[in-house]
Amino acid sequence: MAWSQSSGNSERRSIRRWRRPGQGWNRARPYREIQHFGQIVVEVEQWAAASETAVESSEGRVHALEQQIRVLVKQRLRSSRRESSSVCLKREVGLISAVCLIVGTMIGSGIYMSPEWVLQYIGSPGASLVIWAACGLVCTIAALAYVELGTAIKESGGEYIYILRNFGPIPAFLFSWTSVFIARPAGIAAMSLSLAQYIAAPFYVACLPPTFVVKCTAAASILILGIINGLHVKLATRIQNIFTFAKLLSLLIIVTGGLVLLFNGHTHSFQNAFQGTVAGFGSVGIAFQQGMWSYDGWNNLNYVTEEIRRPEVNLPRALLISLPLVTLLYLMANISYLAAMSPTEILASGAVAVTWGNKVLGSWAWLMPLSVVLSTFGSVNGSFFTGGRSCYVAAREGSMPDILSMAHVHRLTPLPALLFTALIALIMLIPGDFESIVNYFSFTAWMFYSLTFAALVYMKIKRPHLQQPFKVPMLVPVFMLIISTYLVVAPIVGNPRIEYLFVFVFMLCGLLIYFPLIHFKLWAGSLGQATVFLQLLLEVAPTQANLD
Repeated sequence: MAWSQSSGNSERRSIRRWRRPGQGWNRARPYREIQHFGQIVVEVEQWAAASETAVESSEGRVHALEQQIRVLVKQRLRSSRRESSSVCLKREVGLISAVCLIVGTMIGSGIYMSPEWVLQYIGSPGASLVIWAACGLVCTIAALAYVELGTAIKESGGEYIYILRNFGPIPAFLFSWTSVFIARPAGIAAMSLSLAQYIAAPFYVACLPPTFVVKCTAAASILILGIINGLHVKLATRIQNIFTFAKLLSLLIIVTGGLVLLFNGHTHSFQNAFQGTVAGFGSVGIAFQQGMWSYDGWNNLNYVTEEIRRPEVNLPRALLISLPLVTLLYLMANISYLAAMSPTEILASGAVAVTWGNKVLGSWAWLMPLSVVLSTFGSVNGSFFTGGRSCYVAAREGSMPDILSMAHVHRLTPLPALLFTALIALIMLIPGDFESIVNYFSFTAWMFYSLTFAALVYMKIKRPHLQQPFKVPMLVPVFMLIISTYLVVAPIVGNPRIEYLFVFVFMLCGLLIYFPLIHFKLWAGSLGQATVFLQLLLEVAPTQANLD
């Protein structure tokens, strides 16, 4: 009996509908497994034609056909699992790219804008310089703790993976819930708006750029950087390297101009430098937090540990090169600002670097707005690069939809996670004013930093004999746990607002998502068809951690 065309079509449909039961959100068939289903059908048709004369009864033919389908499906799935397990993000970030990723992400618009806010809260030029130096020292000490975590747990994901491996899935999910859906996209959107304002400003000399133009420019920058990061890792890192060198050059211009002014006797701001210092518990904490905003990005390399070549060597080297370099540049830039302007002029300036350029550079003052554009563009690119990995690892561990854990089968980039981050950032552009979201959620970063330092303390106590190439004394994570707790409490005490309560409520709302969707898996198979469709559309496959 020949296998009829209608029977073949029926078997094709039944095979293509078959899915494996889900884990977490859903676990659909990998892209390469789906490709093999058509080959299975062709082989079954060939076998049925060849075995037609060998099996006499129709009942026997049907039973033999079913058995052969099962054998072929199992063979193809074993083969496809071996192929899909080899899909992982490649190690393409060397030492120079690692340094540029940290420096390029840290040096954004903050050093050009934040000095006036630090000065406003701390009250005196001398104390503001102490705050900037202390911020750099704290970040360097914190980076040492992160080096030990990154060399002990050689997985990407930063705080998420360290919290998950030590404290379990619930606190890790709350971090990913806050970071992936609010903090990271809002930060990207805020930097994109700042970038768009400086790009549009030369075309509207007599007035401010229209809001629509600014938002469209910001949306275009988000889309461009999302596409760049999705195309290739090397392309994204090369762009990061170029813009990092450009922003270092712009800071060297500021530092050199300040040194010239100091040699010419412009030291009036440093006379009685500590007069008027505000040393309250809350004011120091808020000033410290404003300074730390400019240092944000010091931990970004831990989000891409699986993509760093020889992470046990390059991770500590990159952090120990980047943090002292940025600290020195920030300190010298603030000295240059104070040499060119009085504290009153700095407080009255909307953009300290632009005002400095108008006073010092003369006809070359346009270099400062250009520097802000280059710095902001590089920071957005770095935030995309690391933010996409945060979402990708959270999905790989089951805290996000499974499609976000997949990588492009040819380009080996976390394309779905990058597109999702870009989409949320674009949605963030719609509200008129969301800078407060960034401000109020920035203190939650130190809340999770404190949990990460507590994870290191826990790991040292529970696994003291763990073999790792880099270790810090117990005093380091304990000290950082105290500092990070202070940075969480100080803004609430110094400037209590109802918005902080809203932030906590939003974080706790993540539990309403976690228990039904992650813990109890109530919607485990509901996203199956959408996941398969997106796999085929984006050409992505599940990945494994690159721990080699």
